[in-house]
Amino acid sequence: MTIAALYQLYLQHPSVQTDTRKLQSGDIYFALKGDNFDGNLFAAAALEKGAAYAVIDNADYVINEQTILVDDVLTALQQLAKHHRQQFNIPFIAITGSNGKTTSKELVHAVLSTTYKAYTTEGNLNNHIGIPLTILKIKADAAIAVIEMGANHQQEIAGYCKYTLPTHGIITNAGKAHLEGFGGETGVKKGKGELFDYIRENNGTVFIMSDYDYLQEMSKGIKEVVTYGTHDALIQGTVAASDTFLTVNMATGAYTGLLKTQLVGDYNLPNVLLAVAVGQYFKVAPQNIQKALENYTPSNSRSQLMVKGTTQIIMDAYNANPSSMKLAIENFSRQADERKVLMLGAMAELGEESLQEHQNIIDTIGQYRWHQVVLVGGDFLRINHPFLQFTNVNEAKDWYMQQNMQNTSVLIKGSRSMQMEKIIA
Repeated sequence: MTIAALYQLYLQHPSVQTDTRKLQSGDIYFALKGDNFDGNLFAAAALEKGAAYAVIDNADYVINEQTILVDDVLTALQQLAKHHRQQFNIPFIAITGSNGKTTSKELVHAVLSTTYKAYTTEGNLNNHIGIPLTILKIKADAAIAVIEMGANHQQEIAGYCKYTLPTHGIITNAGKAHLEGFGGETGVKKGKGELFDYIRENNGTVFIMSDYDYLQEMSKGIKEVVTYGTHDALIQGTVAASDTFLTVNMATGAYTGLLKTQLVGDYNLPNVLLAVAVGQYFKVAPQNIQKALENYTPSNSRSQLMVKGTTQIIMDAYNANPSSMKLAIENFSRQADERKVLMLGAMAELGEESLQEHQNIIDTIGQYRWHQVVLVGGDFLRINHPFLQFTNVNEAKDWYMQQNMQNTSVLIKGSRSMQMEKIIA
């Protein structure tokens, strides 16, 4: 079956699912394969649950006219997403970066949604499967789309661009994340820069944090560059206060004055400035920009403030890399609380630099005074240090539950694989 013909079926049944456990009657089921599973095995079950069609790539699982045989299910999903994308003549904003891309995506979407029918990536569906699924959820009433792109190796972002076809691009930063897959910091810049390469070739627009010299270099030759930053930028702002919540003093732009956010950490300043810049560029009213940013409450364990009795917890455990870990520790150190407890999980995907990067974090911790420091798992276990350590999150949780902390501030952070949020679950 051609993609054009498959698209006609999709228009009749505009809901796509890859997991039979989440499937609803009328969905089109795409039988994806992975290292440890084969979605073709579940095609019959999908139809029994009410799927309109099951897209498969193994002829052995053809059942009837409701099974659609293609050469490769993942490729068909991505091509279908591209075909759907091509039906829209609206801005598609792509966001990538080592740190802050999900928060930036959420803030940008919050601002744009005050004025436009805006669609965006749900949760963290930012990979080769999640991005096509996100695109296929965009309905005909869309005025703008914000797509998050995650990546851990070269040519990944370039591949996403082939079916997302972004008109606007944002690289929040290029730090020490996925060093193993990208091949070091230079590789990170090259990999993230694939978004700007696409924008440059297609005469699009990018938004850059002007404080980062490397983004200025990476954006050279692009048709339109919109800058935000603490100085020398179209949109300028600085940290007015960051004890608990971040307050930003906006100096230039459509909105000026104080923005009192519900975000924890001055490291969120670039994310806020970006959202203001995007809002102004798309002519969102200043009062709507302010309202959206001040009302936005983080979730999903990203800079999320939680209060349990007299204990204040900063839950920032969705992910971690050397750059974000260092910023979180430094920000936490500046808070005025008397009793501060660090609970940090190990960082993943750092390759041969992992041991040194964990040592660097330990060195950073040692520069400040803490009531207690708890390090969990991974390469933290391979380094001699004076702090409390546990093999896994369950041991750390047992310790935490025994402490009965009062009048304490706690920062919990770690890579996704560590699941540090379980400490207080």
